[in-house]
Amino acid sequence: MAKIQKVAELAGVSTATVSRALAGKVSVSPATRTKVEAAAKELGYVVSAAASSLASGRTRNIGVVMPFLNSWFYTTVLKGAQRALADAGYDLTLYYLDSTPGADAPPGTNLRRKQLFEEFLQRKRVDAILAISLELADGELAQLHRVGRPVVGLGGPLPGVPTLSVDDRTIAQLATQHLLALGHTHIAHIGGSQAFEMDFHLPENRRGGYQAALAAANAAVDPLMVRSADFTIPGGYDATLQLLGDPRVQPTAIFAASDEMAIGAILAARDLGKSVPHDLSVIGIDGHDLAPFFDLTTVNQFPERQGKRAVETLLDQLQTDDAIDDAHNEPLDFELVVRKTTAAPATHSDS
Repeated sequence: MAKIQKVAELAGVSTATVSRALAGKVSVSPATRTKVEAAAKELGYVVSAAASSLASGRTRNIGVVMPFLNSWFYTTVLKGAQRALADAGYDLTLYYLDSTPGADAPPGTNLRRKQLFEEFLQRKRVDAILAISLELADGELAQLHRVGRPVVGLGGPLPGVPTLSVDDRTIAQLATQHLLALGHTHIAHIGGSQAFEMDFHLPENRRGGYQAALAAANAAVDPLMVRSADFTIPGGYDATLQLLGDPRVQPTAIFAASDEMAIGAILAARDLGKSVPHDLSVIGIDGHDLAPFFDLTTVNQFPERQGKRAVETLLDQLQTDDAIDDAHNEPLDFELVVRKTTAAPATHSDS
């Protein structure tokens, strides 16, 4: 394996400059960094992670804290983050904020969550932390700051931390307004239950946007038109079966708080002999990979792009060798994508 001295000779710089360049130090000019990287690549030189860490105080490892591992949305955000980190030469350590309390946990406590903040993160084996969709107690937030590493939040406000987020209430209003614009007034909503309330109250915010859009259009908000599920295809399927089987309501459209629940709604409607969108329009939120296959109208919130942008924000802090104190929030993009699961209600199209 090539030695650092050989890289320095080929690049025409000192070994100290090679170390700084390959460690990503901002004191090295872009031209010099490019020259050093090219020399290292030509000679097959790979920096020793242990030696680099001792010399620079950096691990080139980013900690990502997530509340879910079995969700398409969160794994897609993670994919975007991982790709951006890999492109920048960083490793990723995943910390799962397990919702199960752990063995022998006293009532009302979560030993796994407590261990994450009080032990794992305090080991300081990462250069920075990306917190995805986390709502933290004051003590947890204090422990996160105590790590002394840059922190960026994705998905909601964290006091004292730069964040990036979409406005879930606005997204839900847009989805509902799309159905209202088509002429629907009997619009049902499938969202999350209280037991499934995610961090930052995502189901509550999307339900609020749905209700606000109906109120602005002087359309009635019927509690029987609001059903709960668990943000999965089976959950959306079961909730839609119950909704469409209830003789007290006759929805002509469904706004589902996620694309997976919307897909479940489409499948349930078809199993009940209803045509989508002739008998029932369906819209979701996310921009799921399966949305084009089902011709699903959705509000795309570009989750992979979210992960990439969050990493860019985090790396900007590391490149300055100083954490950003401004706890600003960067609004993230979303886009209404109209496909074939939404149309005017039959009474309108047949007239």
